[in-house]
Amino acid sequence: MSSATSGARARARVEVTAAIKDEARRQLAADGAAKLSLRAVARELGMVSSALYRYFPSRDDLLTALIIDAYDSLGAAAEEAHAEVASADPVRRWTVACEAVRSWALGHPHEYALIYGSPVPGYSAPESTVQAATRVGLLLVGIVREAHQGRGVAVQPLPESLRPEAERLTADLAPDLPPAVNMALVAAWAQLFGLVGFEVFGQFTRVVEDRPTFFSYAAAQLAHSVGLLEQK
Repeated sequence: MSSATSGARARARVEVTAAIKDEARRQLAADGAAKLSLRAVARELGMVSSALYRYFPSRDDLLTALIIDAYDSLGAAAEEAHAEVASADPVRRWTVACEAVRSWALGHPHEYALIYGSPVPGYSAPESTVQAATRVGLLLVGIVREAHQGRGVAVQPLPESLRPEAERLTADLAPDLPPAVNMALVAAWAQLFGLVGFEVFGQFTRVVEDRPTFFSYAAAQLAHSVGLLEQK
């Protein structure tokens, strides 16, 4: 097989793979992840099911690809926004990264629901999703790490009852940060996606009106909760 033929086939595979994913995302938006069907995707693309299976052997394989893409897209959005304020104080950097998470989620509600909504019945995410899933968390950890190595961070003392769990978590998450900081980071990470989820899924209706301003305030409070200090 010539290199030109090989290259053409590779490009065609990339194009078909992208078309399959686009149709799957359309079906996610229309019917939800639980009803995603390879046969339905193939039918809409004018493909026979056996041809589609050469790209994605099962529904779970397709779901995994969509999940990784969603996590990567979300992570890239946060990283790009953060890069634009990389010289700002830690609270500003943290807040901008969180605001980018919110903006991405509002712009991609169905993909957000796929990764942070209800679990898909019968599906268990494989290890291959972990790297993409940690991008936002690692970005936030990096902001706190740089602050800790510089001016330091101010975190409330850790209750002794939590110390064993905090030390276990620290060994897994960021051994170079104090246990109290790691515990605060995990709490802030959960609260960030709770805030975003409340807005995406309509829980703030008739509760919060000026949601961008509220979110920026809440994100700054999370920054303070992990000990970040504003520069003066």
